[in-house]
Amino acid sequence: MGDVAQISEFGKILIFLITGIIIVCGIFAANRLFSTYNPNPEKLTSYECGEEPVGSAWLPFNSRFYVIALVFLLFEVEMVFVFPWATVFGSHEIAKAAPQWGLFSLIEMFIFLGILILGLLYVWCKGDLDWIKPAVIKPTTDVKIPASLYEQLNLEQSTYTVRKFSLEPAAVAAGTAETAPATPQPIRKPMFKPTFKKPENE
Repeated sequence: MGDVAQISEFGKILIFLITGIIIVCGIFAANRLFSTYNPNPEKLTSYECGEEPVGSAWLPFNSRFYVIALVFLLFEVEMVFVFPWATVFGSHEIAKAAPQWGLFSLIEMFIFLGILILGLLYVWCKGDLDWIKPAVIKPTTDVKIPASLYEQLNLEQSTYTVRKFSLEPAAVAAGTAETAPATPQPIRKPMFKPTFKKPENE
């Protein structure tokens, strides 16, 4: 018999992916078999941060969410190509068989990442990653009063005095409390006397 063929690096990744899929599917199958299924209206409602979902799900949202999701998806998919490159670059068998492949793959990956970084800089400089900010609009009126008069009115704080809060009548708060003797206010009695009827059953 000949030598047993070794599993390549890509084969190991494939076995890892197959094992992960089998484990996840097995967990879902076990959950389906052993868990109880008692649906009710509370369980069937959609979970929304602990709050009751109110209204329709079709709500307007900022368009920058869509742009940022596209940019993220683009770079995320392209970064997947780094993993096969890492397996080739880190392979000792390939490095021994053809040493020039190590330098070639290193230069190729620097070029690939450089293109990604240039694309990110282009998107950044173009402003696609900036959030939409409302334009600040300064209100204007057709009043003929100059703005300097408003500023002068705001600066004249000495002419306006703030009186202290008091529960006394206005005359006492204005300063007549020192001259007029303090007379106690009579206690007001209710105008009517509440009466309660007894139930007729008793």
